[in-house]
Amino acid sequence: MKLQKPKGTQDILPKDSVKWQYLEKVSRETFQNYRYEEIRTPLFEHYEVISRSVGDTTDIVTKEMYDFYDKGNRHITLRPEGTAPVVRSYVENKLFAPEVQKPVKLYYMGSMFRYERPQAGRLREFHQIGVEAFGSKNPATDVETIAMAYQLFETLGISDVTLHLNSLGNPESRKNYRQALIDYLTPLRDKLSKDSQRRLEENPLRVLDSKEKDDKQVVEGAPSILDYLDEESQQHFDTVCQLLKALNIPFVIDTNMVRGLDYYNHTIFEFITTIDKTELTICAGGRYDGLVEYFNGPETPGFGFALGVERLLMILEKQGVNLPVTNVLDVYVVVLGDVVNEAALTLVQSLRKQGFSVERDYLDRKLKAQFKSADTFNAKIVITLGESELASNKVVVKNNQTRQEKEVALNELEENFASIYKELTQGK
Repeated sequence: MKLQKPKGTQDILPKDSVKWQYLEKVSRETFQNYRYEEIRTPLFEHYEVISRSVGDTTDIVTKEMYDFYDKGNRHITLRPEGTAPVVRSYVENKLFAPEVQKPVKLYYMGSMFRYERPQAGRLREFHQIGVEAFGSKNPATDVETIAMAYQLFETLGISDVTLHLNSLGNPESRKNYRQALIDYLTPLRDKLSKDSQRRLEENPLRVLDSKEKDDKQVVEGAPSILDYLDEESQQHFDTVCQLLKALNIPFVIDTNMVRGLDYYNHTIFEFITTIDKTELTICAGGRYDGLVEYFNGPETPGFGFALGVERLLMILEKQGVNLPVTNVLDVYVVVLGDVVNEAALTLVQSLRKQGFSVERDYLDRKLKAQFKSADTFNAKIVITLGESELASNKVVVKNNQTRQEKEVALNELEENFASIYKELTQGK
């Protein structure tokens, strides 16, 4: 049997992982400016953590979860999304306590798992970056969080991104709309796909989200949820729109947009871009004011979003955005012969301890091959160490681009390389 990775997973090799690291770094810096702090939750959770929050009728729970019984007969699932585990942790660790500053702002990065058909930018093990803010009903929290995502895309250099906005209202508004949607769709049931016929019974709002051509035609004439918002819900949505305009963040109101998870209310949003004439969602989220109570916590408003790392990197590549991930080497040490193996090891370690990135030859290759490696690594400085250098206690330190060089005592390198490096790379 040929051993290879499971279907729907990938190996992220060094040439790609530098892009992942850059994306994670920019995300961390952006979130920290908004006072978000990192949380890390387990890769697997009790099944009920997901089914209770995401919804028993969602595709995630009915079709896509990697769930199993462990050796203690506990029903476990690999996490399919990030919000439910964070809410579970928020309640379990009593972050709602009065002494904890509100809102509590958290971000996470990590693997999620869904058993679905692998496709471009969507795998069975995929990676999400997400944020959650707990404790604020203020529409400004909705807009600030949306603005944070918008700023992240700007910083990364992604273009042609459109913010799609909708409101699901409060539970009362949503309930009234749900009935109106059932009344509209029921006579048209036979025109719906099999999946949407099932959704009509279980979760009719999900019919609006269908990508099937026949379903799209049916829902074109469906009533708009915005016509069913009560005064409180309308006020919240109007304020969100007004604040987005105040920040000059353009948006379109998309009344057919619903989120695939049951816990959302009021503001929901997606950032969408078009790649190869196909609309792709980069980031999605919204408000979920009842979710903490689902986990037996106190009444706590919440707002958050998640974005898919694989999809984001694919969009960056398709848009021709070159991420600044050059991997420059400070020093390459050319090693000539076994006699200087120990001295070379001592030298590279002393340079690394001084804060420089250093590589050396380990394979006893010829001089030409080693210099070629220095060029491949984009080494700024090359130091050649052989028997004669060891005997004289002096080495030549050379700028690999300008060819400027300087003869230096070995012990001087080991004690104060920084000034020599600066002189050869930046001038005195």
